Amino acid sequence: MFLSFLFLRRKASAMVPENQTQFSDFILLLFSENPDQEGLLFGMFLSIYLVTIVGNLLIMLVVGSDSHLHTPMYFLLSNLSFVDTCVVTTTVPKMLVSFRTLNKAISYADCLTQMFFFSLFAGLDHFLLTAMAYDRFVAICHPLRYAVMMSSWFCGLLVILSWSLAFLNAFLHSLMVTRLSFCTNNQIHHFFCDLPEIMKLSCSDTLINYIVLYFASGLVGFIPLMGILYSYVQIASSIIKIPSVQGKYKAFSTCGSHFCVVSLFYGTVFGVYLTSSFTNTSWRSAVVSAIYAVVTPTLNPFIYTLRNKDIKAALRRLVGRKTSSQ
Repeated sequence: MFLSFLFLRRKASAMVPENQTQFSDFILLLFSENPDQEGLLFGMFLSIYLVTIVGNLLIMLVVGSDSHLHTPMYFLLSNLSFVDTCVVTTTVPKMLVSFRTLNKAISYADCLTQMFFFSLFAGLDHFLLTAMAYDRFVAICHPLRYAVMMSSWFCGLLVILSWSLAFLNAFLHSLMVTRLSFCTNNQIHHFFCDLPEIMKLSCSDTLINYIVLYFASGLVGFIPLMGILYSYVQIASSIIKIPSVQGKYKAFSTCGSHFCVVSLFYGTVFGVYLTSSFTNTSWRSAVVSAIYAVVTPTLNPFIYTLRNKDIKAALRRLVGRKTSSQ
């Protein structure tokens, strides 16, 4: 993967003069052109970024240090926390630097790099959420076969497959962008180098790029969503058949956190799509994208810690060990 990334970056740098691009930098317009508002935005996004990093790292630490959580569900959760950390790290630090320095320029190669990694980690979110939905489906619908169907090697295979598919998707989009020319307009009405926004600036034919974009979006977004919906239809059907109310509540509580995360994730995804499709106001699209790319990864740790008894118990054990050691 690293060699492929170096190839993309080298090709991006080489394509600037080859495509006769009249500029070497893009300008990220962010959320506001008023310098007086950028101090407030800097503080807000810095706080969100720190909370996201601390929250997701805490989940990874708790899952890794507590043997009670060495199960498929929490293994996938720790991977999701790692990806959420990477998502915000891809976009927020550059935005914070721009707020402080008032320099909104980003080089062509850096823009392509940011776009590649955001596409990679956003795609990973789709696949990992699908894998977690399958885990909950097996746990509730086939509890007696859970240990066999969700073995450690199969969980590892799911993660490797998720990384591979997400990488191929991001690499394909980045490779397609390197064939585009950019002539006059270099202002991106966004807070990061998002693929659709970059394609809007191209002065060359983008038909093939849009075909690839919609086809890949169907594979990376629609198919995992269908898998998640199928899993929850089967889960709901199994829960309805449980005779006792307590049994139904216990079964639902095992997938409640994941259901909330999925609803939040795909709700913001559709919000980004609808906003970009039905409004011409660029700042609204950027705000909705910020909820999807920045706020959602921040809320995930709270959803899992506040609603999950195992995580809260592991946190108490971790704090107890630290206190006793002192």
